[in-house]
Amino acid sequence: MVGVYRHHCLLTNLLGNTVSIHPVIMCGGAGTRLWPASRPTRPKQFIALHGEHSLFQETALRAAHLMDGSSHLIVVGGAVHESFILEQLAEVGLTAQVILEPEGRDSAPAMTAAAVWSRSIDPEGINVFVSSDHYLPDHQAFKQAGLKAAEAAAAGRIVTLGVHPTNPSSAYGYIEPSGEGLSDVVRFVEKPDTKTAQVFIERGLVWNTGIFIARSDIFLEEVNHYVPAVGKAVEKAMDGLSGTTVLLPPSFAEAPKVSIDYAVMEKTRRASVLRVDFEWSDLGAWDAVANSVSPDQGRHILIDSPGTVARAPEGVIVTVLGASNLAVVVENDAVLVCDLNRSQDVKAVVERLKQVSPQHLDFAKPEPVDVVSGGKGFVDWMKLRALPVWASLGIRDDGIFAEALTLGADPVVLNHRVRVQARQIFTFAEAGRLGWSGPWEWLMERGLAAFEKYYISEEGMLHGLLSPSLQVLTPRASVYDHAFGLFALAAAHRVKSDHGRYLHLANGIRERLFREVQPNGALVEIEGHPHQSNAHMHLLEACLAWEEVGGDMAWADASDRLVQLACTTFIDAEKGCLREFFSPDWTPAEGEKGQWVEPGHQFEWAWLLLRYARRRNAHHLVDVAKDLYRFGMQGYWASAGVVVDAINVSGERLETRARLWPQTEWIKAALLLAEISEGAERQAYLNDAGLAVRALTQYFTDDGVWREVLTGVGVFRDEPSKASSLYHIVGACAQLTQSLRSMGHPASLG
Repeated sequence: MVGVYRHHCLLTNLLGNTVSIHPVIMCGGAGTRLWPASRPTRPKQFIALHGEHSLFQETALRAAHLMDGSSHLIVVGGAVHESFILEQLAEVGLTAQVILEPEGRDSAPAMTAAAVWSRSIDPEGINVFVSSDHYLPDHQAFKQAGLKAAEAAAAGRIVTLGVHPTNPSSAYGYIEPSGEGLSDVVRFVEKPDTKTAQVFIERGLVWNTGIFIARSDIFLEEVNHYVPAVGKAVEKAMDGLSGTTVLLPPSFAEAPKVSIDYAVMEKTRRASVLRVDFEWSDLGAWDAVANSVSPDQGRHILIDSPGTVARAPEGVIVTVLGASNLAVVVENDAVLVCDLNRSQDVKAVVERLKQVSPQHLDFAKPEPVDVVSGGKGFVDWMKLRALPVWASLGIRDDGIFAEALTLGADPVVLNHRVRVQARQIFTFAEAGRLGWSGPWEWLMERGLAAFEKYYISEEGMLHGLLSPSLQVLTPRASVYDHAFGLFALAAAHRVKSDHGRYLHLANGIRERLFREVQPNGALVEIEGHPHQSNAHMHLLEACLAWEEVGGDMAWADASDRLVQLACTTFIDAEKGCLREFFSPDWTPAEGEKGQWVEPGHQFEWAWLLLRYARRRNAHHLVDVAKDLYRFGMQGYWASAGVVVDAINVSGERLETRARLWPQTEWIKAALLLAEISEGAERQAYLNDAGLAVRALTQYFTDDGVWREVLTGVGVFRDEPSKASSLYHIVGACAQLTQSLRSMGHPASLG
């Protein structure tokens, strides 16, 4: 998205050298006057007060207009808001250098930290410091003002933007310019009363926007001259930090807590002000919100209530009859009804709350998830909801399993994939092994009979796709699909050997499939991207399953080759991540495909390598699995409590959606890591497993089906539940019951 803005923003300094603009977004401030919507853990800049974007996102998009191909966006914010910053940038397609403060020290230290970083990559680059919570809808006017101010900054001035006042507001500070347009600053003035503000307007003073434009080196010179303690502490804290997201060390707190106005701008001789006339507000209180944007959110009915605005969460309706000039702000734990003329006094309400109800000053933190209690709820849902529904409505009379059920649990007519038939055979075989008392054996046998009748070709391989009338649409299944065929036969053999019939079928498929192996031990996929790791992961799963149920040594040999392939080709040992897509020579694919990492597959490979390591006593693979798990956790979307679909090899999010299945693989990996760990490390993995169980179960419905996708704006898509996901859910349930038993907490489907 940034690329569309990066043009015609290049400047030159006095020597004629090109100078780039590096916008800095300041994410401090609590926004107490916007209580109860704004709280310390979710301050106003991260709230969508109008439309789909938060104030922070609008600021980032606006700042991107000032950037060229050499620019960097910089964000300075609190460590407690890291997830908001990273998630909301990803949602609008932007990346930034993020500097996190361990504690807020006001604007001067924060701006100094950004300037130090900016100077390190572009000594004469220009910073445009903007607040993350301002309303400034005219992006083009802001760009023009920013570029004009940057020209003066390139020549050594520190420029602030002063907005022409629209009313005698006592909510803003004022600046007295020495002239029209761009001129020297005569003085900065603190927030006046309304009468004095009217005098200021008549004398030509402008509102202080808190937007500053300066060369980073000039800015730092002034900081070191007027507040050397700030410069010294920040330089010390920034020393040696690297990475796209950095946490400042505790020494940052040595910087005096001081605003940039008081520390530098009121003293420097380099201060200039550019008078601007665009719409602007710092949205400091509900009256400013009402005057600038429509804060209406959620359902509401306003009758004969002029000037009244309403805001409510999902599921709440607000009705106002015959009342005017009100703000009605509803959160799940608090309601504010406020005369808009008293908006500034909401801060007094917050002060009163500190005495009478401090728990309402912030949103309640989610209770820690106990994996034992959460896990038992998960197992009960499987036993009492999901399995009965899919056992009765998820299979046709001819033994073909349904591809999907609607959220109302009605079958959906679709083409039939062999992977779904195989996964459902595993599902009911595994349910029987775990003790489910339902008709698992009948379902498994019906499914196996249909599998053999309709999906096995004359050559002994698998068809990939059948029509609803069971006509063959894809004569040769993918490697991925063959892996699930092998896996299903192993599950059936475990619970019902049938005199080696399933073993014979699986041996034949394995032998034919591996005739096509490449010199490095890999197989080329015939569906989707030809050179990928995913199909090999499921082949390893199938081979390990056959090892566990008594297959011959050829299965163990295949497992060995697949693990070797993963360690030498798929896994980037330096980064600790596993790549998805490759070139024909099995080096990482070019472009985004080669950077693509799926957290769910990180967890799934970690879980498989741990199982393999146990069978082989290959202790070195435990560390590999832990690295994969740690990297996968970079896909954790903290505010939604789920793992997203994709990140890149730098750990940055590529997808904002979160499907159900990665949550199941997170459960499996965390629990198996807990089993092999001790003490604090075990507890950390158990805590993760509890989070993963909570993540997964929020997708479930009481009807035994589930939502497949949580979107980037935190809303579930309204689409059918895929039968293929049940394999993932049952796999997580199986690992959960095994791990709980091993740790002395019995749980089963019986």
